[in-house]
Amino acid sequence: MTPLEAVFLGVLQGLTEFLPISSTAHLTLAGKLFGFIDPRHPEAWTQFIAVMQLGTLAAVLIYFRRESVGMLKSLVRDLITKGIGVRNYAPESLLALFIALGTIPVALIGYGLKHFIEGALTKTTLVLVASLVTMAALLWLAEKVSRRSKSFEQITWVDALVIGCAQALALIPGASRSGTTLTAALFLGLNRNAAARFSFLLSIPAVLASGLFEMVRINKSVFELGMVNLAIATIVSGLAGYAAIAWLLRYLMKNTTMVFVWYRFALGLALTLMLFWGVIEP
Repeated sequence: MTPLEAVFLGVLQGLTEFLPISSTAHLTLAGKLFGFIDPRHPEAWTQFIAVMQLGTLAAVLIYFRRESVGMLKSLVRDLITKGIGVRNYAPESLLALFIALGTIPVALIGYGLKHFIEGALTKTTLVLVASLVTMAALLWLAEKVSRRSKSFEQITWVDALVIGCAQALALIPGASRSGTTLTAALFLGLNRNAAARFSFLLSIPAVLASGLFEMVRINKSVFELGMVNLAIATIVSGLAGYAAIAWLLRYLMKNTTMVFVWYRFALGLALTLMLFWGVIEP
């Protein structure tokens, strides 16, 4: 891997992490085309991606710095002054608890199935195609049936848990963290902007835990890709991710997610044709 390739991967990660088109699918495809995925150690690519996601985590924290700090301060204050009874907690405190609740499913499933997730099966083109097309169909359906009447302030603990379970589906490459959570939020009746904001905030603990978990157990095969390259890709992904967050929130205020639906269908078709013609391996 060269520094220029690392920059490309960082831009790819930053843009696709927050758009509902699957960063893992794009990075796995790039890894296949550039020969970065070692069939003997497929977990190394999973670790490389997970650590690189820390850059996009920084983007979320910086963009939502006021909300993040406000939630933590409010939660600590309410815990000290009101105890564990959440009935009279401030909205910011409840939002922090909702995010914690929504993180439980992905934490349990991610840890329980880590060997499967890191394995070669999840890197196959067929899995990527199936995930891309299936989630495209679900997002299309969500757009058609959603009432989009609930604001960000109206999110409930049931919403948080359901969206959290949807986030766990993003462990399947090609599903997309933002895609699964946006789709679930739309089905629950949230408006598009509220769905995106909660999706971004919900990603914070999951991405942080995943990145740190993989960082402390990096396979030696990752070193062959270059630690400097990993650092470059991580920094660039943060810059691109910040731009993607700002753009998507503005875009969803006036537009639907249908452009991403058709993109996912098109990418799934392209991968199928590439697989048929032998451009990429199954």
